Amino acid sequence: MAKTTEPKLVPADIEAPEMPDSMTKKGGFITLFFIAGTLSGVMLSGFGWLANLIVYLVQEFNEESINATQIANVVHGCINLLPILGAIIADSFLGSFHVAAISSFISLLGMILLILTAKLSSLKPPPCEIGSSFCRAPSKLQYVVLYLSITTASAGLGGSRYTLATLGANQLDKPKDKETFFNWFFFTVNASSIISSTAIVYVEDSISWALGYTICFAANFIALAVFLAGQRFYRCDKPQGSPFTGLLRVVVAAVRKRKVLLSSRSEDYYHEHCETSKVMPVTANGWFRFLNRAAMKTEGDIDSDGLIARPWKLCSLEQVENLRTVIRLVPIWSSGIFLITPVAIQSSIAVTQALSMDRHLGSNFKIPAASIIVVILVSSSFFVALFDRFVFPTWQKLTGRPLTLLQRIGIGHVIIVLSMAISAMVESKRLKTIHDNKLEALPGAIVPMQVWWIFPQLVVIGIGDAFHFPGQIALYYHEFPASLRSIATAMVSLVVGIAFYVSTALVELIRRLTGWLPGNINSGRLDNLYWILVTAGALNFMYFLVCAKLYKCRNIEKEVDANSGFDI
Repeated sequence: MAKTTEPKLVPADIEAPEMPDSMTKKGGFITLFFIAGTLSGVMLSGFGWLANLIVYLVQEFNEESINATQIANVVHGCINLLPILGAIIADSFLGSFHVAAISSFISLLGMILLILTAKLSSLKPPPCEIGSSFCRAPSKLQYVVLYLSITTASAGLGGSRYTLATLGANQLDKPKDKETFFNWFFFTVNASSIISSTAIVYVEDSISWALGYTICFAANFIALAVFLAGQRFYRCDKPQGSPFTGLLRVVVAAVRKRKVLLSSRSEDYYHEHCETSKVMPVTANGWFRFLNRAAMKTEGDIDSDGLIARPWKLCSLEQVENLRTVIRLVPIWSSGIFLITPVAIQSSIAVTQALSMDRHLGSNFKIPAASIIVVILVSSSFFVALFDRFVFPTWQKLTGRPLTLLQRIGIGHVIIVLSMAISAMVESKRLKTIHDNKLEALPGAIVPMQVWWIFPQLVVIGIGDAFHFPGQIALYYHEFPASLRSIATAMVSLVVGIAFYVSTALVELIRRLTGWLPGNINSGRLDNLYWILVTAGALNFMYFLVCAKLYKCRNIEKEVDANSGFDI
C-alpha cells in the first residue's frame, strides 16, 4: 500500500531566478500610456464627487457642517481601506488586471446612483427655508439610496487606484524606473484630482449636481474603455494563492519546532535555491531569531526529490526572512498613521472654514468651497515633479549619494508638523476677526477675511505630501516580498484609511470633552485643535526616528541597484 504524505509545496512567495517568456514579452513603457489614461479617468470621476461631498451633504441633504465633515472622513477612510482588500484579492485569486477592471465597473454603478440622488427630488429632502433655521432631515429611504451610492462609488475607487499602481510597476524591470513611476503615479493622481476639484466641482456648484455627476460617469466609462484596450500589452501577474499563507506557515512551523536547538551552520537549514552562490546566510542575531527554527531541517521534512514534504513544519530560510522583513516594516508603517491624521482633519475642516470666509475672486466669480483643497494637490504635484527632476538629482550630484526613502519620509513628517502650526496661527487670526466683528452668534455668517489666508498651510501640506507619499509607496514596494507587491503598494492607502478613522474619532472625542467644535465653527476654537495636532505630530516624528534607526541597523542588506543608484 502506497505511503500517504502531505502534498509537496514549492514556496510561492519567492521570486523565481528567471521570468517566464510570457512575462518578458509584454510590459514596458508602452503600457504606461494605457495605465496613466485609466488612472486619470478614475481619479477625475472619483474626486469629482468626493471633493464636493461635504458641500453636497450640507446643501442638498441638510446636514450640519461638522456632521458632514465626519461623514466625509468615514468615506475617505473606507476608500483608503478597500485597496487592501483589493490587493489581497489580486495577489490571491484574480490578479491586478481583473481587480482594476471589476472595480472600475463597480464605480460606474455608484455614479449612476449618485446621478439619481441629484436628479430625482424624491431621493432628497426639500431645501431649507430661506431665513429659517428649520431644515427637514432626509427620510430613511433617502439615506439608504444616498449611502448605497456613496458606498458603491467608494468601493470602485478604492479597489482600482492602488491596484493600478502595482500593475504599472510590474510592467517595468529596473528599480530606478519603478521609483520614477511611483513619483509620476502620484503626480497623475494629483493632476487629475486638481481638474476634478476645480472644473467638475464648479459645474456641480454653479450649474447642476446632476450634470457634474454625469461628467464623472463619462470619465469613469472612458477610463474603463482605455484600460481594456491595453489588455494585450500588459504583463499580467498570475495569482499564486493567499500570500499570507506562506507567512503563517513560518509562524506555525517555528512554534512546532520550538524545542529544536538552533544551529549556526547554513547547511542545517532549508534553502529555496540550492546553488552555493544563491544560498542565504543564516541570520545569527536578527530580530525574532526563533523564527529560524521554521527553516531547520528535521527528519521527514524533505522528500526524496528535495522538495518540502511537510509544508506546515518546514519553510525555506527565504520565507523566514520575508516574514522578518514585514515585521521590521510595521513600526515605520504605523508612524504614518499620525502623520496622515492631521492632514485628514485639515483637508475636511478647510472646506468648512472656506464656507465661512470671503471666497470672491473679482466681483462676479466665487471660488467653490470644495475647490480649496486643490491647493494641496497643485502644491504636491508641482513639488513631486520638482523633486524628481531637479532636487533629488542635484542632491545626489552634490553629496554623491541619493536622498534615501526613509530620509524623504522623515522630511515629510517635519513639514506636516510645520503646516499644523501655520494652521493654528491662521485660525487664531480668523477667530480674532470674528470677535472684532461680533459674528460668533450668527450661524452661517461670512467672516470679512479672504480665503487666501488658508492657502499657505495647504501649500506646506502639499510639500510634505510630495516627500513622504512617493517615499512610502516605493519603500514598501521594494522591501515587501514579491508575492505581497499588490499589498505593499496598498499599505500607504491602509495608513490613510486608518488615519481618517482616527481623525473622525479624535474630532468626536474633542467635541464631547470640550466646546471647541460646535456646529457653528465661528463660535469654536479650532486653533486649539491644531495645537494639539502639532504636539502629537512632534511626538510621532520622534517615534519615527527611533523606528527608522532600528530598521536601518537591523536590515540585513541595504538594497542598492548599481546601475540606477537606487537606495533605501
